Amino acid sequence: MSRAELSEHSLSIKSALVIDDHPLYCDALATTMESIFNTRRIRTATSLGEALQQLRMRFSPDLVILDLNLPDASGLSGFLKIKEKAPDIPVIVISAITTEGVVQSVLAAGAAGFIPKETGRQSFEDAMRDIWSGKTYVPPGIALPTRAQSSDRSVETISRKIAHLSQQQTRILGLICEGMPNKLIAYEMQLAEATVKAHITALLRRLGVHNRTQAAMLVREVSIRHSLQ
Repeated sequence: MSRAELSEHSLSIKSALVIDDHPLYCDALATTMESIFNTRRIRTATSLGEALQQLRMRFSPDLVILDLNLPDASGLSGFLKIKEKAPDIPVIVISAITTEGVVQSVLAAGAAGFIPKETGRQSFEDAMRDIWSGKTYVPPGIALPTRAQSSDRSVETISRKIAHLSQQQTRILGLICEGMPNKLIAYEMQLAEATVKAHITALLRRLGVHNRTQAAMLVREVSIRHSLQ
C-alpha cells in the first residue's frame, strides 16, 4: 500500500520496528503506534544487533523508529547500519538529545524525521502524518539542513567507518572511550589480551588513526554518547 493511500482519512501503518535500549519506553512506543495508527505487526529491539537480526529474518516493516543512544552503536553509526540493511524503509529518529547539530547531522544522513522524546501524543501523531505524507519532520525551531557542509561530511564519513567495524571491534572501541586498558578490556570481553591488541590494531587502521587516544577523540567528535554522560 502506498503512502498516499495510507494518508487518506485515518492513517494506518501496518508494521513497524521500534529500536530503543529502554524496554519500558520501547514497549510504550509500540503501544502508542498500535493505538494511534492501528499497527498490528510491531517488533521491538533494545540494541542495534537485535534490530539487524530482526531485519535479517525477512521482516520488512513500513518504517523504523530508532533511538540513537544504543549500547552497541556510537552516534550515527547505528542509523547508517540500519539504512544500509534496509535502504528503502523510512527511518525516524527519536532522541532525548535535540541540539541543532545532532538533528541536522541525522537529517543530512537521510533520516525521514527527528522527533524529540518529550514530544506529546498529539504532536507525535502530527509528526508521523507529516513524515508519511513525504515531508521531513524537524522539531520546532530547527531548520532543515540546506546543504552538506564540510563538518557534516566529516561526521558522516567517520560514522560510516565506525559502522563498518565488527561487533567486537565496536565493543572494544566503546571500552576504549571509557578509558579501559587492554588488560581490563580482555577481562570484560573474556578474550586473550593478544586478541584485544589485534582487534585494536585493526580498528585503528580502519578509523585512520594511530593510537587509542586519537580513536577516542574521533568517536567523541561524532557521538551523542558524550552528551548523554
